[in-house]
Amino acid sequence: MNLPPQTPAPLQLGYSFCPNDTFIFHALHAGLVPAPLPVQEVLEDVQTLNDWAVDGRLPMTKISYRAYFGVMDGYVALRAGGALGRGVGPLIVTRGDIGDLNGLTVASPGALTTAELLLRLVYPEVNVVRMRYDAVMPAVERGEVDAGLIIHESRFTYPQHGLSKHLDLGAWWEGETGLPLPLGAILVRRDLAPEMQWALNVSVRASLDYAYANPEASRAYIRQHALEMADEVMQAHIDLYVNPFSLDVGEEGTRAVQELHRRAVEVGAVEASDLPLFVERP
Repeated sequence: MNLPPQTPAPLQLGYSFCPNDTFIFHALHAGLVPAPLPVQEVLEDVQTLNDWAVDGRLPMTKISYRAYFGVMDGYVALRAGGALGRGVGPLIVTRGDIGDLNGLTVASPGALTTAELLLRLVYPEVNVVRMRYDAVMPAVERGEVDAGLIIHESRFTYPQHGLSKHLDLGAWWEGETGLPLPLGAILVRRDLAPEMQWALNVSVRASLDYAYANPEASRAYIRQHALEMADEVMQAHIDLYVNPFSLDVGEEGTRAVQELHRRAVEVGAVEASDLPLFVERP
C-alpha cells in the first residue's frame, strides 16, 4: 500500500498583536521563508504568553526577558526576533508632578514584565497593582492609582490622556549600565535538538529580512492586529522596537541580557542559573 507522505505537525509560535511582532513574523507565518516545520500562529498579549511559558505551553514563544529568567530550565532564547535597544524603555506616567513613588500605588502591566522588574530596581517600596497594559493609562487618568507603568504603543499616546512622564526607565537603565535595554525575547524549548533550535533562529531572521525587503507585504497583517492604532503610531512602534538587535542580539546585547539577569538575581526576583542564555550554532 502506498501511503501519502505525512505532513509534519505545525509548530505553535506565540507572539503578541503588537506591530513589531507581526512585522517580524508575518513572512514566517505566511510561509514566505524556509522553515524546518510549518508554523501556526498563536496571538496573545505578552502577559498571557509570559504566564503560558511558566507552564511550558508553547514550543516557541515571545516572552519578556524578566519572564525568561524564570523559565530558563525549559526554554532558551533565539538570537533573532527579540526586542532590545536604546530609547525603547517603559515609562512611568502620572497625572501631575510627583516626587518619590516609594509607598505610592503604581499600575503595572504584569509581574513577569521587564517593566515591573525595572520599576522595582528604581522604587523597591512601591505598591503594585497589576492589570492589562491597555488598562494602565485609564486607571491613572481616573485617579485609581498614583502612577502607571506603560509599554508598547502607550509610549506614543500618553500625552493624549493628559498624563506626564515621571521617569523613562529605559533612559535610567542606559545611564546605570551604558547598555541597551532588553525587553523581549523569542524562546524555543531547550530540549529541542540544537539543529532544530538553530534552524528556527535562521527562519526568524529570514522572516525579518523579508519584512525589511518587502515592507508592503506585511502591512495588512499588521493593521489587522493593531486594533484602532493609527498608521503613524503603528510605524513608529516598528521603527522603535525593530532594529539591528532584532536580527542578532550580538555581543553588546548579550552583555545587556547578562546584566539584567544579574540584577534580577541580586534583588531576589529570580534564581541564578548557569545555563546558556542563547541558542548556539551546532
